[in-house]
Amino acid sequence: MVKSRNKELEFMFNFDLIQDTSNKIHMKQLAIQTCINMIGRTISQSEFYVKKDKKIVKDEMYYRLNVRPNPNMSASQFWQTVVHKLIYDNECLIIQSDTEDLLIADSFTRIEYALVNDSFKDVTIKDYTFSRTFQMSDVIYLEYSNKKLSTLLDGLYADYGELFGRIIEFQKRKNQIRGLVNVEASYEKDEKTQRRLQAYIDKIYKAFIDKSVAFVPQQKGFKLEELKNPTQVQSVDEVAKVADGFLNQVAKPLGIPIALLHGDMVDVEKPTRNYMTFCIDPFLKKIRDELNAKMIDKKEYLAGKKMEVKRVSYSNMFDVATAVDKLRSSGTVNGNELREELGLERVDDPMMDKYFITKNYQESSEALKGGENKDEA
Repeated sequence: MVKSRNKELEFMFNFDLIQDTSNKIHMKQLAIQTCINMIGRTISQSEFYVKKDKKIVKDEMYYRLNVRPNPNMSASQFWQTVVHKLIYDNECLIIQSDTEDLLIADSFTRIEYALVNDSFKDVTIKDYTFSRTFQMSDVIYLEYSNKKLSTLLDGLYADYGELFGRIIEFQKRKNQIRGLVNVEASYEKDEKTQRRLQAYIDKIYKAFIDKSVAFVPQQKGFKLEELKNPTQVQSVDEVAKVADGFLNQVAKPLGIPIALLHGDMVDVEKPTRNYMTFCIDPFLKKIRDELNAKMIDKKEYLAGKKMEVKRVSYSNMFDVATAVDKLRSSGTVNGNELREELGLERVDDPMMDKYFITKNYQESSEALKGGENKDEA
């Protein structure tokens, strides 16, 4: 009798009634990619140029930095890749080929020295490895911070990931549809019968899931019974809260305002200003400093030639028209200085280099005198 019961149990366990349908939710990668892509998209809209004698120099390097760094990448794709490697890998190496193409290294070995230039060997780009060694003075090497961000996030994710996984499993158990299939022991125990029964069960439950109305014919020795779930369906706000909490923790060390990351539209100007000031500008300064050090000679730099970056503006000239008028009419800045701040190039018109002060900004005696002369005229 015990032997027969064991056979029946073995027969029932052979059915794939309990299936692992859980999907891995990559909360960590989603949070990191959300933040990195946001920064990358912003920086990729910047314009990099050399300024000499207050004029933009549009040469081969200008084309490489803003249009086509290499034959396989556009400028926007290039800078997004740079930001991704800079944040995620904590460093990014850019080399210049013999054809003046700018290439981002996928892997490399850095050899550090105390008093001379560091060197880079085993520089690999896709499936090609350079046999030569690159000196620090010949490459563009960017480093993000003292500690690798991904290493810091691993410890953070250990706690959040465990909590997130438990909440997901709890929600699945609450809303799971459970059922029993009663099969008489008189059925044959061969594999062919098992496969037919399993296929029949799958077909029935697929009809229940996919169709609003489904009929199942009753068969002798075969009975389906659904177990009632006493637990009421509850919201899954806890899942979203944990995911948002981890996303917030990733955004903080990068300087991304939480309100801007979640798309809050209330008073969006202030978070945007903070985002540009504390997140984007430090990134651009790292890039600008490195480009100045490697592409501009020291003597030329001290003479006024330098690399500049014009980042994307979160406001247009029409939004600041009143402020522009006040700055110009008060004599604080001239026309060309205003054009530069608005992202426009300087013009050769001599009037744009002059400073003007309107009467309402002059001293009272001068303004009164001007008014008297006007009345006499």
